[in-house]
Amino acid sequence: MPQGQPLTVPDDGLSTRERREQPLLMVHTGDGKGKSTAAFGLAIRAWSQGWNIGVFQFVKSAKWRIGEQTVLERLGALHQETGEGGSVEWHKMGAGWSWSRKAGDETDHAAEAAEGWGEVKRRIATQDHDLLILDEFTYPMEWGWVDVEDVVDTLGQRPGRQFVVVTGRRAHPRLVEVADLVTEMTKVKHHMDRGQKGQRGIEW
Repeated sequence: MPQGQPLTVPDDGLSTRERREQPLLMVHTGDGKGKSTAAFGLAIRAWSQGWNIGVFQFVKSAKWRIGEQTVLERLGALHQETGEGGSVEWHKMGAGWSWSRKAGDETDHAAEAAEGWGEVKRRIATQDHDLLILDEFTYPMEWGWVDVEDVVDTLGQRPGRQFVVVTGRRAHPRLVEVADLVTEMTKVKHHMDRGQKGQRGIEW
């Protein structure tokens, strides 16, 4: 695809501009490092275009705070103060979702994931965000915490111009089937395989 030009142009009656405006469902999967990192980098790019961004972190404990969260929340605050960029919301399960009044106790991860997916569905229906990042969402799908066909139908038939990124290993074949862009991160070498622990600024 030289200089960003598509290899084929479909006979769909759309202009180049109309085709460029079509939203994408993107999946970052595979055993390699960088799935979430790539998604958050995309969020920073989208913020600079004035997009409304919603990040929903599944599986990760709410006690963990990664560097990208700090950066994106600061960018969201900048938007509120100056109007620059776009708005940012960051939610994560584990100790109660951000919108929930109850403080979760991390005892029922399946219920937390189902609640999170329910909220994502509501936001998709009302088109609250231009970009939604469903971080580590492949795992609730794999473990049966959410219904795969419900996910596929909701994401595949979402209204308006909403971009979605799903991250996590072992993406379900149905999710891969309906996605517009699927990237598999392949591990060639990893420093943790030799016993080296995660490092500040690299892993968080």
